[in-house]
Formats: sequence, C-alpha cells, structure tokens
Amino acid sequence: MKNASQSVTAYIGVGSNLGNPVEHVKRALAALASLPDTTLEQQSSLFRTTPIDASGEDFINTVVKLQTQLNAHDLLRELQRIESDFGRERPYVNAPRTLDLDILLYGSQRIASPDLVIPHPRLTQRAFALIPLLQLDPFIQIPGAGLAHSFVPNVSGQPISKIMV
Repeated sequence: MKNASQSVTAYIGVGSNLGNPVEHVKRALAALASLPDTTLEQQSSLFRTTPIDASGEDFINTVVKLQTQLNAHDLLRELQRIESDFGRERPYVNAPRTLDLDILLYGSQRIASPDLVIPHPRLTQRAFALIPLLQLDPFIQIPGAGLAHSFVPNVSGQPISKIMV
C-alpha cells in the first residue's frame, strides 16, 4: 500500500556472501531500482568486508539511497520479497546469505516495532553499513544518535576495502 504523502529518503544496506556476491549485489540494485513508487538515486562503492558475528565467506556490501513513497513497513515487505526471490534462507541468526537488504534509515523517522527497527540498531557498530553510508552523505544525521561520522571510531578495527568491478 502506498503512502499518500510525499516521498521519503531511505538508505538501504545491501550485502551478499554466498554464491557470486558481486553478481547478487548488482542484480539486487536492478531489483531495487524497479520497486513501485521508488527511485534509486545513488549507490556507494562496493566494499569487501569480513563477517561480523557470522560465518562464511567475505561479504560484498553497498548502500543505496532511495526516494520512495512506500511507507517503511511496505518497503520492508518489498525488500523481503526481493531477498526471497534471490533464495535467501534464514536457517539460523546471521547465517551466510545470498542477499541481505536492510533499511538503515527512513527519513528522520524512528520506528520500533516487532518486525522493524529504524534507524537500524547496529548501524553505528558496523563498518559495512556506516562507511558506505558516509560515502553517500558525509554529514548525514542518524535520528536519535547524532552525526554518523562521529561513530567511525567505533568501527575502525573492522576490515573494509573498496573493490573495483
């Protein structure tokens, strides 16, 4: 269902560490660009990161900036549908995945419901989300937390490297 109000800027974390992660991420970008009532405005570089609190191969990650008229819960449902289309399974917490799509920020909103927490609860603790987000907007604010760049020291020990494709 579409939100009748104007569009909202949403930032989505995209990651994959199963199969061909670079190809999964590229295909996911195309799927995100085709979401209803949504425009993909910007994408960070692709980054290689080691799993945190998870197993498996290295992740390929990016962050995208969307303009969407979908409300946050409808956007979540669309992201979960895309994950399912990519064969995402959830056999256990933090299992390796063909595709992971997370709403990092949804405008300036703060949401805490059983199925959705925005800002993403680990955004300030994960280099794979924070660094690409800052590449898109170095002065972005995290609602309820402050300037995103102030959290870079929290993630400075996490390996992350930009990749060329």
